[in-house]
Amino acid sequence: MRSIDYFDKMAQLLPERLILVSDDARYTYAQMQRLTHRLAGAMLADGLTHQEPVAIMSPNHGSILTAQLSLWRAGAVWIPVNTRNALDANIAYLNYVRAGWLFYHSSLAEDARRVQAEVPSIRRLICLDAEDGNHPSLDAYMLPEDAPDAPDLGDPIGNPDELTAIIATGGTTGPAKGVRIMNRSWGALMETIGNLMPAENPVCLATAPLTHAAGPMAMSAVAMGATIAVLPGFDAEGVMQAVQQYRVTHMFLPPTALYTMLAHPNVRDYDYSSLRYFLLAGSPMSPDKLRQAVEIFGECMCQSYGQTECHMIATWLPPHEVAAAARGDRPERLASCGKASYSVRVELMDDDGNILPTGEVGEIVARGGIVGGGYFEMQEATAESVLHGWHHTGDVGRRDEQGYYYIVDRKKDMVVSGGFNVYSAEVEGAIMELDNVVEAAIIGLPHEHWGEAVHAVVVRRGEIDEAAVIAHAKARLGSVKAPKSVAFVDAIPRTAAGKMDKKALRAPYWGDKARMVN
Repeated sequence: MRSIDYFDKMAQLLPERLILVSDDARYTYAQMQRLTHRLAGAMLADGLTHQEPVAIMSPNHGSILTAQLSLWRAGAVWIPVNTRNALDANIAYLNYVRAGWLFYHSSLAEDARRVQAEVPSIRRLICLDAEDGNHPSLDAYMLPEDAPDAPDLGDPIGNPDELTAIIATGGTTGPAKGVRIMNRSWGALMETIGNLMPAENPVCLATAPLTHAAGPMAMSAVAMGATIAVLPGFDAEGVMQAVQQYRVTHMFLPPTALYTMLAHPNVRDYDYSSLRYFLLAGSPMSPDKLRQAVEIFGECMCQSYGQTECHMIATWLPPHEVAAAARGDRPERLASCGKASYSVRVELMDDDGNILPTGEVGEIVARGGIVGGGYFEMQEATAESVLHGWHHTGDVGRRDEQGYYYIVDRKKDMVVSGGFNVYSAEVEGAIMELDNVVEAAIIGLPHEHWGEAVHAVVVRRGEIDEAAVIAHAKARLGSVKAPKSVAFVDAIPRTAAGKMDKKALRAPYWGDKARMVN
């Protein structure tokens, strides 16, 4: 099946069910289906080509859902643009994927103009929520209400290897890598989430960015006939109020957002009895905080492990097992990311490609339906990631006798802060641009709220202070990737191979921890 087919099936079965509720919109599945025909028809009449990359750059807004479903109906490829990235990084990514169209929110009008000027492939801009100079609003751009349905494009069975999205993983020393998501892997995700998180009359709260991991999660909920309640952004009490108001059944947040909710003075003042699945993913979870969450939110807390390349749900720890562990039945499982989920096989592998037995520590590898199709136009990087016929996650873990996985460390040189991947080499490169910096190393420090905080170790010459390093990195890369602290040293330790010894740099901060991720 094609991505749009999952939505159309629900529109056929549940036409009067609400698909979207937000501050400024409320649509049923039947109404949304009509909107997507009008928008897709306008795009096709305007020259959109089959499999053309179409970008969406916006803070959370209900019209993102309309645009995403419409571009799929028109046979285009979805390019989500994370607005938390620095604009330069987003421009580089849009050039890399050669985006032809850009949907954007009016709050990002200046950014959109820079994109238009610096991304030559962009030939049409549409403002999601308002007219913006020469660029029409979504409503104004659509075909009239009485226009015929958009033509049904492509093979109705759906080419399983046809692209449905290119989703960025985060930058390294070069441009960001875009993971190729095809119909087959998207369909496997829909089926996986439907099997893992069934509910009657599902209502999914979208408060994490829809142009990040929350986007695929919301579309997976649409495939179950869910109502998507969209909040403009994360606000702890706003989320609590929304759960009670909309009778939310499904919610996805990174651990850092949960920590903020747990610390809120009013966290116990709301009714969470509707929640069936409060999914935590994006970075490892504090077992103590998870225990507290079960006590407050009930038997709904669940965890998954994955990444863009294997669609977020490679492993799964369901609510009843989290609740049991919180009550003292196998409490060590609060630190587990669960067992291998549907549509994927998960193993541990050594550097020679050997599958390791239970109890040994190795790199987590995966293969199966939910694994993507490599990196867009990066054959070398794709080949490196699928050695020995398995996708290599870059994460190191172990598996117990019952098949539960535990993340131990990261083989990839990456920091996960607030659920966002921060690649060390990219930050190191930005800091090295400073005249008085000789060398820089980036590591993650344990942080109670963010999971990990980006920390820079710098060798300097002359006068430069912590504030200058942080300010430069923030200007170049954005606040998420900028270091939160800087240590100045005479020399950075090296391994026998002459590489920076990141393990030695981390040791003073992680020495008493059971794992070198947080």
